[in-house]
Amino acid sequence: MFPQLLDPKVQQFIKDNTGSPLDKLALQKNPFPDIPWPETLNQIAARKRAKDKLPTWFATENIIYPATISIEQTSSEAAAQYKSEVVSGNSLIDLTGGFGIDDYYFSKKVNHVTHCELDLELSAIAKHNFQILGAGNIECLPGDSLDVLELLERQWAWMYVDPSRRSDAKGKVFLLKDCLPNVPELLKTYFKYTNNILIKTAPLLDITAGLGELHSVKAIHIVAVNNEVKELLWILEKGFTGPPMLYAIALGKDSREVFETHYDTEEEAFYELPRNYLYEPNSAIMKSGAFDAVSRHYNVAKLHKHSQLYTSDVLIDFPGRRFVINEIIPFQKAGMKQMEGKKMNITVRNFPVSVEELRKKWKIKDGGDVYAFFTTNKKDEKLVLVCSKA
Repeated sequence: MFPQLLDPKVQQFIKDNTGSPLDKLALQKNPFPDIPWPETLNQIAARKRAKDKLPTWFATENIIYPATISIEQTSSEAAAQYKSEVVSGNSLIDLTGGFGIDDYYFSKKVNHVTHCELDLELSAIAKHNFQILGAGNIECLPGDSLDVLELLERQWAWMYVDPSRRSDAKGKVFLLKDCLPNVPELLKTYFKYTNNILIKTAPLLDITAGLGELHSVKAIHIVAVNNEVKELLWILEKGFTGPPMLYAIALGKDSREVFETHYDTEEEAFYELPRNYLYEPNSAIMKSGAFDAVSRHYNVAKLHKHSQLYTSDVLIDFPGRRFVINEIIPFQKAGMKQMEGKKMNITVRNFPVSVEELRKKWKIKDGGDVYAFFTTNKKDEKLVLVCSKA
């Protein structure tokens, strides 16, 4: 069907209506009777979703989009570009190719990329788009990736897999064995064809649980985009037995914050009462759980074992948000009275009252330049740190 969508008039209509309300468009008469109306509407909806997530695709003429769920599930360009930095060599096979965002970026670092996709239409769409984008070193092979591996019977510098959670696993704890393909079950087979495997998982997967299901894990990369963790990357090297490295990567529009440590390091944090400055780790570090290592690495004190906030006398470059502590208020009625009715941004860390409850009880409005951290110090005292951005 999609060759008809490439008609210049259809493409112009899709471009002109990107961002228009779909519910209103759906009620209009189909201007292209040879194309099912839902097909054209899907292109409009998917293109809109791609605008911020996939700016290269959005800005390129004659791109064809799959169902919007494929756009939702695919990597963003920022994450895909980072992912490409951990691979190299002559060849890479992607066992779960999908829309192909990752493969497009892999193709810039690897000489030859093979895109496997079970969905024949999605495979054809990806192939078309690769041609449009000038990625001539990507080969698209529709069908089951295991069949492709057995048929080609060759060695690959890298193997990439992005397992999807089975629909019948909803409501269960997220485990890799509940995904398709079942990577833990297939690892022995995969290592017949490569020494290096890159696995992408959703951030919902618990790192300890993942390590319990996998072996030969050399490194784990936690990738956050605009302070939201988007994916976990697991690098497996055949025969590797050492402790894995842990990387917390925070990607901004024009910035990158990187924290690295060995997983399950024995380092211990040190604790102090609030000093001049307060630090809140970025979301990648929060996912890593390496809070003691952060304290030692950056020489900043934790406020409390469970607060995950840090403090120092001198301002440092820190992977997260930095604040000047302007006032320390004990969490008591007298102290809270002075905050009543004011406008401020509230964060709670290791604190028994929710943001919603605090706003409601003390009539605190949202927004402004004041940041109030409701937390607990090393003496187990509840307090409020009134801050401004450093």
